Amino acid sequence: MRRLLLLLLGLLLVHEGRCFEFVIDGEWDEETSDVRDLRERHKRAILTSEEQEDFEAVRGDDITVKSYKVESRITSRFAHTTVRSSVINSGAKAQSIGFNVQIPKRAFITNFTMNVNGIMFTGSVKEKTVARNLYAQARARGKAAGIVRANSQDMETFKTEVHVPPGSHIEFELHYQELMQRRLSFYEHQLYLQPGRLVPQLQVDVYIFEPKGISTVQMANTLGEQFSSLVKVTSSKDRAHIVFKPSLQQQKKCENCTGSAIDGVFTVKYDVTRDSNAGELQVSDGHFVHFFAPSNLSPLPKNIVFVIDVSGSMWGVKMKQTVEAMQAILDDLTIDDHFSIVDFNHNVRCWSEDLVPGSTIQVADAKRYIQNIKPNGGTNINEALMKAVHMLVRASNQGLIDPRSVSMIILVSDGDPTVGEIKLSVIQKNVKRVMREEFSLFSLGIGFDVDYDFLERIANENRGMAQRIYANHDAAEQLRTFYSQVSSPLLRRISIQFADDSVSEVTQNRFDKYFSGSELVVAGRVVPSDSNTLTSFTTASADHLDITLETEADTTELDAELAKHQHSFTGFARQMWAYLTIKQLISERSLAPTAVKKRKITQRIMTLAVEHQFVTPFTALLVESEDATERLLADSPRDPKHGCCSGAGVGGGMAPNGLAPVRVVYQPPPWVQITTLAPPSQAEKGPVELSLPQHVNLVDNDPHFIVHLPRSDMDVCFNIDSKPGHILNLVSDDGTGLVVNGQLISSKRVHKGKLNTYFGTIAVHYRPEGVSLTVSTDGIAMTDGGNNHSFTWGATANITQDGVRVSIVKDSHVTVMMNNNLQVMVLLHRVWKKNPVSVDFLGIYVPNDNQYSSLVHGLIGMSDPLTLTAVTSGCHW
Repeated sequence: MRRLLLLLLGLLLVHEGRCFEFVIDGEWDEETSDVRDLRERHKRAILTSEEQEDFEAVRGDDITVKSYKVESRITSRFAHTTVRSSVINSGAKAQSIGFNVQIPKRAFITNFTMNVNGIMFTGSVKEKTVARNLYAQARARGKAAGIVRANSQDMETFKTEVHVPPGSHIEFELHYQELMQRRLSFYEHQLYLQPGRLVPQLQVDVYIFEPKGISTVQMANTLGEQFSSLVKVTSSKDRAHIVFKPSLQQQKKCENCTGSAIDGVFTVKYDVTRDSNAGELQVSDGHFVHFFAPSNLSPLPKNIVFVIDVSGSMWGVKMKQTVEAMQAILDDLTIDDHFSIVDFNHNVRCWSEDLVPGSTIQVADAKRYIQNIKPNGGTNINEALMKAVHMLVRASNQGLIDPRSVSMIILVSDGDPTVGEIKLSVIQKNVKRVMREEFSLFSLGIGFDVDYDFLERIANENRGMAQRIYANHDAAEQLRTFYSQVSSPLLRRISIQFADDSVSEVTQNRFDKYFSGSELVVAGRVVPSDSNTLTSFTTASADHLDITLETEADTTELDAELAKHQHSFTGFARQMWAYLTIKQLISERSLAPTAVKKRKITQRIMTLAVEHQFVTPFTALLVESEDATERLLADSPRDPKHGCCSGAGVGGGMAPNGLAPVRVVYQPPPWVQITTLAPPSQAEKGPVELSLPQHVNLVDNDPHFIVHLPRSDMDVCFNIDSKPGHILNLVSDDGTGLVVNGQLISSKRVHKGKLNTYFGTIAVHYRPEGVSLTVSTDGIAMTDGGNNHSFTWGATANITQDGVRVSIVKDSHVTVMMNNNLQVMVLLHRVWKKNPVSVDFLGIYVPNDNQYSSLVHGLIGMSDPLTLTAVTSGCHW
């Protein structure tokens, strides 16, 4: 029984009884892993020896391409792209006309239609067996054939060919969908434009709608300098439109040339506005999507073992570029990081048997070691990885590394194992057995000789990710780019939860780590209820901090907003949920321990793919004429160059023409867990509300101090007149180590003969823990001297560091509790932005029962009730 098609030929409208060949190259379930390994290695050798053919979007000897148009609608990071072309056979005889589209491997084709001389062919996604049977019925009458295949490095090429008589008019239309991946703080949308000829109507439109706002839109100059001025960008707060519409003359390579200069990648980069670290929760069409991309947090320390293949096959450019990349990567290490280097061929060597700090001296010595490596011999991957894991385990056991740090192995190799253990399945089991839960493995495969499918499996199984590095391009830059994505881990043990019975069928919602500049995405179905609000609770561990974040969304608001926008993708949330679920199921399937488990996952993938019309490795696109007498078959093949689940990885290669890098970005890997939702614990539900005591000392408005006199049970108030910019000491207690200061700001102008002053910043420093909190009207910053973390007023949050607990209530107040006996509350006052006089300001509340020492002083700390003069008339609210 066939498990998966590797190459399936599918699409040709037969004219005048022309013959065709239909070839299926399959993979048998009964094969042993050893036989499959050998067959895959032989197949890779054949594939790498093939030369890439020149790519043209529309192919034919004597044809007229009337139009070629590409439109992408990106809504909340989810893109629906449509490619249309209109072609005429201008020749005097019948010929085959091809329509080719390069799409990202992470994308799913959703439909293809073709109009040939008025005969309309419309596509629908079906299970492969169903589609094949229907296709075979048509093929038996000599009615259909064709091809869809993977062709380029990071892309798949959708290929169709139709044989038509002279004068025929053909219209092609292809649809595909993908989730934009955030990498290095940008989403990058790439469209391949290679028409191969001048086109009278050539146009690209990219419409972006981001409900929370677009912070920046950029056009990468990847098509060439001559086209940079022809790209028009129009943007507003939450929308952007990018259009490229060159005339025939502007498309030419030169003034008198007949060839097109358009041959490259049309790249749009953008990022969104984020008002809090709690993430962005969106609800639409009965589904939710939670985007989580915090920033302004101190990076966690790293423990890295670099495992570098120095076998004979690495000789030359591969080794030169690896050394060049390692020089830059080592320079990026800090004194808080720990590292070592393992290099291997048939033997395994270590630069240092122990992890050492990333000091200037150690880094310089490591760079000299790398520089002197001379590749030779075989490839002993198993022993090298065992050695790397052992080094991390020993360092952990000896307490040499921070428990909150991130430990990782980065493997760089260009070939299959040839020495020691060579069975890939055994190596995979060996690594899985010794790896600890807190370790991650990242695999970088150089060139096409390496079994990338194996590298991807072993990385995914060990909380990492894989990336192919293309040896025939700038491999050093690709290696550096990959490392930059994992060089700044900000959080560990991230969990995104929801209240009981509010959501169902949630995608992976527990993540081992979060890297700066990336994004975690969780989606699911919303359970119908009487409430119009959905709330998420995110918990995570930062450097010396434990964080709980809370955000909420209106379940009806976004649908109403989407209906107003002509170019928005109204079904984005539903499709994104299915897209993520299928991607994650495909990853799970590759790691399934039994055939029974694998079949169950496959059935789930097929059901979802058919329901949401995605062409996956387990479904096919059946294209039929209106009367169902003509049928065409389009399939999603397994590409031996990239493995079954291409599109998972980070970093990038180059476009086939070498003009621009093709970024394939990491999909959420299977180490994140799918959990059955349970009631969140108190820590997960969000901050514990610290209530304001009945009697407090208070400073608010144009600073008025209200102090409660316990003996007489009355409140008194007094004014402090000072100038903007002055810092007032409110509490200073050498005994407890608490210091509270406030800095004054002024109103916008004089009102009633007076320039009012307010507190614009409140700073709280707690000396025993070395923790300082600075609260302003813009946000909250927390530091312990070595680490800095920032939060906004836009989300409710709990932060715990040693003996200090900070509770932020969205757009309301911040409470700081120290050692369970000292409390300070800062209240946010917002005013109308266009108020001609007033400004946003802060108030401060300090309970009377704070347990100060006898050394306390300051404007609040020294307020002995017996010495105060009541000025009650000056207090107003």
